[in-house]
This record gives sequence, structure tokens and C-alpha cells, in this order.
Amino acid sequence: MIGCDCAVCTSADKKDKRLRSSILVQSATTTIAVDAGPDFRYQMLRTNTKKLDGIVFTHPHKDHVAGLDDVRGFNYFMQKPMQIYANDMTLEVIIREFPYAFTEKKYPGAPDININTIGNEPFQIGDISVIPVPVWHMHMPVLGFRFGKFTYITDANRIDEESRKLIRGSEVLVLNALRKEKHISHFSLDEAINITREMNIPQAYLTHLSHQMGKHEDVSKMLPPGISLAYDKLELEMQG
Repeated sequence: MIGCDCAVCTSADKKDKRLRSSILVQSATTTIAVDAGPDFRYQMLRTNTKKLDGIVFTHPHKDHVAGLDDVRGFNYFMQKPMQIYANDMTLEVIIREFPYAFTEKKYPGAPDININTIGNEPFQIGDISVIPVPVWHMHMPVLGFRFGKFTYITDANRIDEESRKLIRGSEVLVLNALRKEKHISHFSLDEAINITREMNIPQAYLTHLSHQMGKHEDVSKMLPPGISLAYDKLELEMQG
């Protein structure tokens, strides 16, 4: 049996129950998931998501792609392939990790997935416009995404000026902040706060929090106005 006695693991606060980072983006007619990590199935069940028009991937690390097999439930109920959107680097890993979903002769019941290759150019899913925002996860290029006035970035430790131009004007920015101490491939708490201030973002939510960050209530007391910790099942309503 594996146990854990860290303060976050044993906290009674629901905001300390942290699954892998992912978001749902919904309009009146379209629903998109960003990433499908190991918790994907539970996250879809928990949010009662019965219709999913596509999954957009930020990068190929396991904690962002490992749950892709569970799209088979959507295949069954929606009676069509799942549309996935990713760059060449990420698609190469996905095809290697789930080869049975992409063979010419599929085993009955295998996930039915349709590939859409994306780059840095904007694209459309249903009535939702998606603007890729290239960032850096140490040496790995990762895609953040802007949806209207909302921008989502995970697994980054550097944002070049060209990408900052794409972010500026956002009313809400979700940005990763792994822990208080500096990290080799993720923004720290102070670094994430500084980026938000530099770009004059009115409201930021920090995501991809490790247990090293500490408890939600304790860290929240340290944050300046306009910056909050994200938490599982947080819902935001945006106009435009």
C-alpha cells in the first residue's frame, strides 16, 4: 500500500484535490477539451460531458495525452470519430503510444480518432476560434491557446515576445506555476505573477500546481489582487 502524509494530500479542502491539468472550452454549440491526461475519463464523468467536438493538445508529455484511449465512450454515444488537434511532434508520440487506434485494420472497439495537424496558425472548431500561442517547456516547444479574451498556457518556463503579443489583451490568463522554488522547465509562483503583471492581465489563474506549492488556502493569502489559484471544477463565464 502506498500512503501519503503531505499536507495537500491529506487536506479536507476540495480545492487541494488536484488532478492533471486540463480545461473544457464551451460555446453554445461546441465543446473542446485541451489535453487528455490520465484523469481524462474521470474528468469527463465528473463534469457530465456527454458531447465533445474535439481535443486540442498542448504537447506530448504523458500527463497530457495518456487518457486518449477513453475517447471510445464518446465514439459510442456520438457515433463518430473523435477529432484531435495537435502539431507534428505531439501526433508522432500519440500514434506511437496508441498504435492500435491508427492501424488500417482496427481491433473491434478500438478508439476511432481523426487526426487534424495544426501549427502556429489560427484554426476553427465548430464556432470556436483557436489561436495557438507557442511557448517553451525548457527546450520543448509547447502550444498554449487563446480563445477570444481567454488564454490558457500550461507547462512553460519561457514566453517569447512574439507570443506575448498574442496574449496581450486577454482578460483572463491561465498560467502554470509549479511551486514556489525555481524549476528547470516550469514557471515558479513569482515568475508567473511577474509575467501576469508585465502583460497587464486583469485576472490570472495559476494552474499545474504541484503539492510542493502548498495548500490552496495558505497560498491564496500570499497572492496579489487579480491573481488566484485555479482549482478542479473551477468555471469561468466569458463574453466575446
